[in-house]
Amino acid sequence: MNDLSHFAGKRVLVYSLGIEGRDLAALFVRVGAHVVMSDTRTEAQLGEAKAAAPAGVELVVCGQPLLDPAGFDLLAVSQSVLRHDPAVVRARELGIEVTSQMRLFLRLCRGRMIGITGASGKSTTTALTGAMAAAAGIQHIVGGNIGQALLGRLDEISEAATVVLEISHTQLQYTDRSPAIAAITNVTPNHLDQFSWDAYVGLKRHILEYQRPGDTAILNADDHTSRALVADVRGQLARTSLLTQPDGDGAWLDRGVITCRRGKQKREIIDRGAIRLRGDHNVANVTMACAIANAAGWPDAAIRSAAATFTGVPHRLEVMGQALAATWVNDSIATSPERTMAGLNAFTEPVVLLLGGRDKNLPIDGLRELAGQRCRAVVTFGEAGDLFFQAMAGSVHDRLRVATLEEAVAAATEIVRPGDVVLLSPGGTSFDAYPNFESRGERFRQLVRAIPGFVAEVSP
Repeated sequence: MNDLSHFAGKRVLVYSLGIEGRDLAALFVRVGAHVVMSDTRTEAQLGEAKAAAPAGVELVVCGQPLLDPAGFDLLAVSQSVLRHDPAVVRARELGIEVTSQMRLFLRLCRGRMIGITGASGKSTTTALTGAMAAAAGIQHIVGGNIGQALLGRLDEISEAATVVLEISHTQLQYTDRSPAIAAITNVTPNHLDQFSWDAYVGLKRHILEYQRPGDTAILNADDHTSRALVADVRGQLARTSLLTQPDGDGAWLDRGVITCRRGKQKREIIDRGAIRLRGDHNVANVTMACAIANAAGWPDAAIRSAAATFTGVPHRLEVMGQALAATWVNDSIATSPERTMAGLNAFTEPVVLLLGGRDKNLPIDGLRELAGQRCRAVVTFGEAGDLFFQAMAGSVHDRLRVATLEEAVAAATEIVRPGDVVLLSPGGTSFDAYPNFESRGERFRQLVRAIPGFVAEVSP
């Protein structure tokens, strides 16, 4: 399927008026299809989310279960619609093709593809890889699960361009192509409220499935599950590690220096001390980005420059500034206990942890133990507030349970001490109160900036 002209006059049903759904609908309208959109959200909810259907869509049905796909020629779904949703299962039973934004983009885009997935670290790695491309003067775009919609940009991407994609597990549900360079940051328990562990691992593995002999797969040698995926590599293999020097191509930490090898050539890239991101997990992210840029053949000087100047992406250990003689940090991206643990390990100061949101049915014993070591106090909030509050019993002495993020920030202002770090690193999704972690993080920013005497962080 090199173009969509054969869908002119066909009936296309699009599930979801989210960013991906609107991107899909606009594309099929442009090729002359008859497009209908279906979303379970009400008109009021869609209006609040500013989710209006693109011009040319013939019918929008909202506030009820997804429309039956019978009678349509194609079902196009947002990543929020899972492959085991009854409506998707019915479409397949009826023999109706099911597609998605990422599936179409991987098929139709002319540029060189770099795809990055993983349980954690993929957004930072993707953004840093994009910064390395920019430093190297490479014509590129950054997109996928990070950035803007993809399909509307197809015409601007030439064969000479490089596309750096963050690809989530849900975006991998429907794909039948693989990027030329496919990187997996790690595969650890996550999203077990959506998929079984085996199914989740299978989705991450899927990014490798359609690679060709000349393509490259980059795996984290320090991650147990990622090591097992070596057997699924169909092209060239590169590895990353903070602990050992892997065989063959890749990047690793060698006596405090990130070092790359491609072929027989080994080069030192950047000293760990020159990296501005906090925490071992971010050193792993920088190492992965170096391995990707190394596989892409970009100059060492550009890789080094970007790694040394990159300060992170919003809502990921974002140091906002000082208030009440404490440092306030926005880590709203931390939607799993493991991500919260990485955030805690990034600081040596006493931490007041804001923990809550919606639970994803993930283990919390490790977080409980680490919080006991690193947290002076924990404030729990949201739908999972009771769960986290009880989990911290016997581990953290100073615990508070509140209902909302607003109340959590207010409580933190009452108990914070000079020299503390107040860390929003929720350990749960935002969906109990916010449409995404970005919205939750932005609300946290607003609340913190309103604290009397707040002084914003100034980048050096």
